[in-house]
Amino acid sequence: MDEDALEKTLKAGEVLKEVAKSLEEKVTVGGKLIEVAEFVENKILELGAKPAFPCNISVNSDAAHFTPAKNDERRFKKGDLVKIDIGAHIDGYIADMAISIDLGDHSELIEASKEAVFNAIDAVRAGVDTAKLGKIIEETIRSHGFRPIVNLTGHGLLPYIAHAPPSIYNYATQRGVELKEGMVIAIEPFATDGVGRVAERNECEIYSLINPKSVRIKLLRDIISEISEKYKTLPFAKRWLTRAPEIFIAKLVREKVLREYPVLSEVSGGFVSQWEHTVIVEREGARLVT
Repeated sequence: MDEDALEKTLKAGEVLKEVAKSLEEKVTVGGKLIEVAEFVENKILELGAKPAFPCNISVNSDAAHFTPAKNDERRFKKGDLVKIDIGAHIDGYIADMAISIDLGDHSELIEASKEAVFNAIDAVRAGVDTAKLGKIIEETIRSHGFRPIVNLTGHGLLPYIAHAPPSIYNYATQRGVELKEGMVIAIEPFATDGVGRVAERNECEIYSLINPKSVRIKLLRDIISEISEKYKTLPFAKRWLTRAPEIFIAKLVREKVLREYPVLSEVSGGFVSQWEHTVIVEREGARLVT
């Protein structure tokens, strides 16, 4: 990692840390999800970065990929367990973090994912196998009496790629990937009182551009051009687009121009907690970005 990349990655991390300071007071019973999402995304811009993906607000059994639609009326309720996953980038260099906020009685479940991420970070250094991190995460979560979600992972971060190799599993595997000095990785434990798996449910507001091919309809060309210019290969929300008729977005997905990110929910309906930090792998440890 050269000095320019390092500086921009660390700056993106500083932006997220500043945004995160306000989240506890913003996520309140009766508050609108859309207002929190827009606060996060606008604050990132105000602080000199850009959102690396839409603000994810996953409540209770939802684990990932929920962001509110433009006119969403959903509000936080007493008893909710709220995950806020936020990302910022500067010229494509990304920082990614998540916290859980308790509007009920979920402190032990939240502590399981939070402790897991910091235990894993303590083990990060060049030469360590990611399988070791997965083992630490699983053991930590199970020590609290919960299960890790086995089909969600931490991940690498590359310029304009929010989910890059290596995958960092949240459970023990026989073999992983050796961490190299200079890698930027997001360690992302999910803990649940359910069975420990997620599946897609029929709701989607997040997409990314995967194949900006030529299309015949002008409105489709305009949509692709806007996405390519503003967001490149990073995930975006439908509400960010100037025009995004559902029928045309669906057509672009069918034609494999866009990738969709449906909401992921715990299959048994169990509550889910999440904690995530971005680190840079160094020779003798981890440099905490967020």
